[in-house]
Amino acid sequence: MKNKVEKQVEKQGSKRVLVAMSGGVDSSMAAALLKQKGFEVVGITMYFILGNFQRKKSRLQALKNIEDARRIAHKLGIVHYIVDMQKVLNQRVIKDFCQEYSKGRTPNPCVRCNQYLKFDALLKKAEELGADFLATGHYARIVKTEAGYQLRKGKDLFKDQSYFLYRLGQKQLERILFPLGTYTKSKIVKLANKFKFASANRSESQEICFLADENYRQFIKTRIKGKIKPGDIVDAGGNKLGRHKGIAFYTIGQREGLGIAKGYPLYISRIDSKKNQIIVGPREGALSREFLVKQPNFILNPIKKKIALKVRIRYNHKEEAAEVSLQNSKLKVKYKEPQFAITPGQSAVFYDRDSVIGGGIIDRVLD
Repeated sequence: MKNKVEKQVEKQGSKRVLVAMSGGVDSSMAAALLKQKGFEVVGITMYFILGNFQRKKSRLQALKNIEDARRIAHKLGIVHYIVDMQKVLNQRVIKDFCQEYSKGRTPNPCVRCNQYLKFDALLKKAEELGADFLATGHYARIVKTEAGYQLRKGKDLFKDQSYFLYRLGQKQLERILFPLGTYTKSKIVKLANKFKFASANRSESQEICFLADENYRQFIKTRIKGKIKPGDIVDAGGNKLGRHKGIAFYTIGQREGLGIAKGYPLYISRIDSKKNQIIVGPREGALSREFLVKQPNFILNPIKKKIALKVRIRYNHKEEAAEVSLQNSKLKVKYKEPQFAITPGQSAVFYDRDSVIGGGIIDRVLD
């Protein structure tokens, strides 16, 4: 069966595609594969300073990423552009990142980066450059059906990145290509070695891209001085057990770094931003079944009644069976079995088998 990329080439002939290139192996191979398939490929790299602005190392790393992407583009014989995304990153991603943590919530900046930078700002840039499509190195698939475009998991389930893409819509999916969706990561590395890409065997960073090698706590502390205040750590009964350094530095389900000796492991079960308190208890205290989701987005059609779906509450969480229903402007999710550390600020993504139905931001836990 031919994929979306091959069908587009056969049906329409050579088309121009703008490829977001970071200098890493995945985006480099996305460009290489598209060129092999007959597309006119143009590379583009987003420029933004990593970590805090005053750090010289951050600026050097940002420039190194651009240089790595430029070298790959030269090797492939394609045009390469650089676009300054610092302002959009600050306004759309970093500002929200810091605000959410200051409220005791745990955001997922990768979701917002995809929503506002890659598949909004870069799509507009693709239009300006006369490109028919925008491509990235995401491990996910786009399938056109009679009902419309579907977003599906990538072939490599260990690398699948569909979770981060749930905020895409039909107009975007129509103009996006994911060349790596039908490959495994190991296959991509083998192909990159054949191309003799320097990034082929480079270890991948698991950190948030704009933090570079900086601890997120230090990053936040520098950005929101004066908003971080120490407070009490209490148990479910309100008994004081210790002090925390500021709710921005903690997350639901956290066990380490509490500084409390109780004779048994303690986990954060809730963060009360109004009282500036962290509530801890045994692991079962961090188990929940029901929660509300705000800012919902659906790939095709919004749900109109209660529906059974699989729901994933963070990237490294295996989606589990749940009921999803409307509750005013929000969605209510009720798991069949209690889940550990349902965390406000994170994204809840709904799946039907390997298809992404939609998702939203976890607003608050109900039980």
